[in-house]
Amino acid sequence: MTPKEVLAFAKEQGVLMVDFRFLDFPGIWQHFTVPISEFDESSFEDGFGFDGSSIRGWQPINASDMLVVPDPVTAVIDPFMEVPTLVVICNIVDPITKEKYSRDPRYIAQKAEAYLKFTGIGDTAYIGPEAEFFVFDDIRYDSGCQFSYAFVDSAEGIWNSGRNEGPNLGYKQRYKEGYFPVPPTDTLQDIRTEMVLQMQKVGITVECQHHEVATAGQCEIDMKFSPLVRMADYLMWFKYIIKNVARKHGRTATFMPKPLFGDNGSGMHTHLSIWKGGTPLFAGDKYGGLSEMGLHAIGGVLKHAKALCALTSPTTNSYKRLVPGYEAPVNLAYSSRNRSASIRIPMYSPSPKAKRIEVRFPDPSCNGYLAFSAVLMAALDGIENRIDPGEPLDKDIYALSPEELAHVPSTPGSLDEALNALEADNEFLLKGDVFTEDVIQTWIEYKRKKEVDAVRLRPHPHEFMLYYDI
Repeated sequence: MTPKEVLAFAKEQGVLMVDFRFLDFPGIWQHFTVPISEFDESSFEDGFGFDGSSIRGWQPINASDMLVVPDPVTAVIDPFMEVPTLVVICNIVDPITKEKYSRDPRYIAQKAEAYLKFTGIGDTAYIGPEAEFFVFDDIRYDSGCQFSYAFVDSAEGIWNSGRNEGPNLGYKQRYKEGYFPVPPTDTLQDIRTEMVLQMQKVGITVECQHHEVATAGQCEIDMKFSPLVRMADYLMWFKYIIKNVARKHGRTATFMPKPLFGDNGSGMHTHLSIWKGGTPLFAGDKYGGLSEMGLHAIGGVLKHAKALCALTSPTTNSYKRLVPGYEAPVNLAYSSRNRSASIRIPMYSPSPKAKRIEVRFPDPSCNGYLAFSAVLMAALDGIENRIDPGEPLDKDIYALSPEELAHVPSTPGSLDEALNALEADNEFLLKGDVFTEDVIQTWIEYKRKKEVDAVRLRPHPHEFMLYYDI
């Protein structure tokens, strides 16, 4: 929509409030709201001021004034607000220079799309994330100098099979058996359907919804692929809708990658394809039905995978999921169909339009704008430098001998390792000024100080189980 069309739409829908949304550096949506009387065509040029020093990873207090500038193509009606409210996703602008803000994740994604066109390789990068999540009935956690704990619960959890529920009706999800029995074992069918319907209201095309492998409410809703920036916008709506529908039903949803010990974590397998002039460029007659370009894209992602993890799997909890020998695809290899490889070539359809690569190590704790952009930049580096991905690995990686596995590299074992890899390997991200040195350094410093050190310095509850009687 144009600004004029947005205003006409707002009037038609009886809008009383306008909500401006943008996201902080780590990737959480922020917002503030104005009455519709304060919103006109000039708003799309002049923007609205806010304090950038209060946003995580952004401005110092001596340069705190920033502007949000609404993007008219993103305007939709919020499906949850009691009062009719128009939501517009915004870009961040410096009020003095009027330049877009280099640490705004959405701007980074916009530059990634622009760089793709600049290279002449393609004109559109399509992204299709499969973001898994948990819906719990209860969550309690706290941390202090002398204590720390976390407790989650779910009526589906197999640990409740013997609980006196007055009456306990059974049908608990056994560990690793949530994929995917029908109700009544699957208790979340109607809630997921409501999530899908709300997603459709804001323009998201949903392909399917289902229970996932883990016990205790692990779910997946799959969105149809979209261009990079649009999909990153949709991912923000996706998380917002899932959390709010869960809350409406007295539940709580989390995109934390590994909230449960001993069962599957939540990943976000990310599908990528590059097109030009309406033609898919990854389809061909090479391995897995890929083109030479598609194989080189894999080569780039594999080459930079360790550094990518700092952006695609960006929490300390991510590396409770990315553990060798378990369900997560930590082995940096590629294969068709084989889900134990970190890059898979899906073989569901022979259509060239369906040909893409699936990067399997990301998880939904990531900032989608940064993660999708980084994966694209790695793929483009592979294409530009014709990086050979090596031979595919079609064996069951989990069944390989230690001698065979020794030749297969793996993802980092911790967020600290991933940040070290990003520090050593980031030139591919700097091309076209997509990521800047300031952005990368700020990301590394923020993650080390606020997350790595914060976890590293605190005693873990399980350490008391292991060591208290020493």
